Amino acid sequence: MTRSAAKGLVKSKQRVADHGEVFTPGWMVEAMLDLVKHESERIDSRVLEPACGSGNFLVPVLARKLVTVQLRHGKSDFEKRHYALFALMCTYGIELLGDNAGECRDNLAEVFNAFLGINNDDPWARAARAVLAVNIVQGDALTMTVPSGQPITFPEWGYLGKGKFQRRDFRYDDLTQRASYEGTLFGELDDEDLFVPAQTYPTMTVNQIAEGAA
Repeated sequence: MTRSAAKGLVKSKQRVADHGEVFTPGWMVEAMLDLVKHESERIDSRVLEPACGSGNFLVPVLARKLVTVQLRHGKSDFEKRHYALFALMCTYGIELLGDNAGECRDNLAEVFNAFLGINNDDPWARAARAVLAVNIVQGDALTMTVPSGQPITFPEWGYLGKGKFQRRDFRYDDLTQRASYEGTLFGELDDEDLFVPAQTYPTMTVNQIAEGAA
């Protein structure tokens, strides 16, 4: 059981009063995800929870994606590990409160590590932590900014095959404009796209991603 599952629906009355913080019960989360069952189980479906709390929605989304990874790539340890990381890479969250954002990262990392049977010192676990550090953002989804006032930026991760990953960063306010007419968070980005990435990185291996977490 993850830490989020062990908690009640309310941490404190004061947090409810100050931030409207109430956690969605697990049965309701599963029922809502069943309404978009195909998307919630697709490995490369990019899921963003704009008020992610400690992961009540994102943890079961990742668990569903990992079931698909096992079904499709479980016979190859190489492919299983890379597609498990890619499933995590396609999972995004914004959370106003820092402690919740930290718990969300911890809970997602716990699910990922358990799936691969690894501990926190493993390079795959460190790579997952590096991904979660940029995919789960402490910020305000309404103003689309982090606490410093800077715009929220999300990485678009891609798995190129043969152990190579690609990363391009985009501003969240640009992505919401795209989603308003394309229906997806990143859509099909091409060379003539109006939304220019804020930063583009060289292709990376798992070890190189893990080194970024050091």
